[in-house]
Amino acid sequence: MQTDKNVALRNFTALVDFSNLINSSLDLSFTLNNILLTCLGKFHTTKGLIALLNEKNILKVQASKGFTKDVIKKFPLIHLSEYQANNSFKNFLKENNLLLIQEIKTSEGMKGIIALGQRLTQKIYDEEDLNFLKTILNVGATAIENSMFVEKLKKVNRDLDAKVNQLSSLFDLSKEFSGVLQVEMISRLLVYSLIGQMLVSKYAVISFSSGNIIFLENRFDEARIKFAMKHCDVHNLSKPLTRSELIDNLKPFPEAGVDLIVPMQIKGETKGLILLGRRKNELVYSKSDIEFISSVGGLAIISIENARLFKETLEKQRLEKDLETARNIQNNLLPKSIPQLSNFELAAFSKPARIIGGDYYDIVKLDDNHLLFAIADVSGKGVSAALLMANIQAFLKSICKMKLPLSDATNLLNDLVAENTTMGSFITFFWGVIDNEKKEITYVNAGHNPPLLVREGRISKLKKGGMILGVLPTTQSYLFERIQLEKGDTIVLFTDGISEAMNVKWEEYTDERLENLVLSKSNNNVQTILSDIKCSVEEFTLGAEQSDDITCLIIKVK
Repeated sequence: MQTDKNVALRNFTALVDFSNLINSSLDLSFTLNNILLTCLGKFHTTKGLIALLNEKNILKVQASKGFTKDVIKKFPLIHLSEYQANNSFKNFLKENNLLLIQEIKTSEGMKGIIALGQRLTQKIYDEEDLNFLKTILNVGATAIENSMFVEKLKKVNRDLDAKVNQLSSLFDLSKEFSGVLQVEMISRLLVYSLIGQMLVSKYAVISFSSGNIIFLENRFDEARIKFAMKHCDVHNLSKPLTRSELIDNLKPFPEAGVDLIVPMQIKGETKGLILLGRRKNELVYSKSDIEFISSVGGLAIISIENARLFKETLEKQRLEKDLETARNIQNNLLPKSIPQLSNFELAAFSKPARIIGGDYYDIVKLDDNHLLFAIADVSGKGVSAALLMANIQAFLKSICKMKLPLSDATNLLNDLVAENTTMGSFITFFWGVIDNEKKEITYVNAGHNPPLLVREGRISKLKKGGMILGVLPTTQSYLFERIQLEKGDTIVLFTDGISEAMNVKWEEYTDERLENLVLSKSNNNVQTILSDIKCSVEEFTLGAEQSDDITCLIIKVK
């Protein structure tokens, strides 16, 4: 009887000491090791282990005594719901001679198990042993729960600290990225931030621009990465992919050493990729890591796009400046003033559809009695048309000095244009010479819209001439016509930018509309007629973009 009391007293004392010991620390390893050591000492066994449930309710060995690392590695993955009936678990216990299994529970439920090996005395575990073990575990379970909570709290704090550091880095990087407009510097800044945070030595930063794949940075085998991108639909990657997700047609990426692909997106559109290899510390990329990389990539690709747009803007401004210079030069090619004649009055107007155009008119005083006038429409618009227009102006000035008959001059002009234009370029051209004293004109029409000669309320069209300039060298001489004019006669020369002007309904202004207008206004002076034509076309096309260059030249006999 006294012996039983002494045993109970020793057990109680041991439990008090045990309780004081494991509650003296909140370190989980300390708690588990002391529970194991207490059990090993109490039951005279040389091995045992404690497995706790993780976040997924899977048992994982957290402390062990008397086992090699290889044996612990063989501990099966067991879910809480199946551990008692799991054959792999039963085989593990049998192979390692673990005879006593007891659950570790708290008021919140099961936390894990303890498994103890055979006793050195070969004595079996009796009910008294089991009750003592349950008492130890009841005391220890609270300490385990507290330690696990502290471990979780530490992990949360570590994650929070890491998140704060990442946010701080993102804030600093956003300021850095926003101040850089060179793509090379942006990509280098992106790489440095990833190397520092992720500890990687293999990486690549790739952008997609106008359908092209551009390697901004690369430390992989470029040939293998290009092969992978060629055989994969990388433009449609919309979410980060880890190595385990790089399957099927994406297999060439892990084969090239890629562990993580993060798309860089703007408004849901993938504009580039970040490729990362294995980390030097062998850690896998966590969800937090991937979020950080995605955020940095988002900042970088916006800056890369801004840099590209800035470069394009500079280029556009430079081009606009060049075009403005070209327009000034082109304007200088047109007559600065119109020579005055005693028997004729003239007025002209030209408006390009773009900054520079391909319409041309000229008025050249040959002598005191003769005046040459011309109008032309170069095929196309913009720079190419303007250059051809400059050529025709230079040719015309040169030919005028040769004092050739108008038909011969047109033959020569056509040959010069044909020699200096590419296939598909041509010029519709009309020119004539006014004889002031005789009140007559001599003209040649080279495929241009026939000018309108208005006399006594009727219109006749000046069509005599030949083919369009520049199509072929002259094989058949251009024809000319000489017309005796009368007082009040009006000649209206125009380009098809007037007759084919489009309104918002895609309707043309038409030759008929122009002819009716000219007939109704022919009694006015040339400036009024010109102004009426301009206003009529502008009213008709109100709200629509000017589709072609517009030029008009009016001659009236006094």
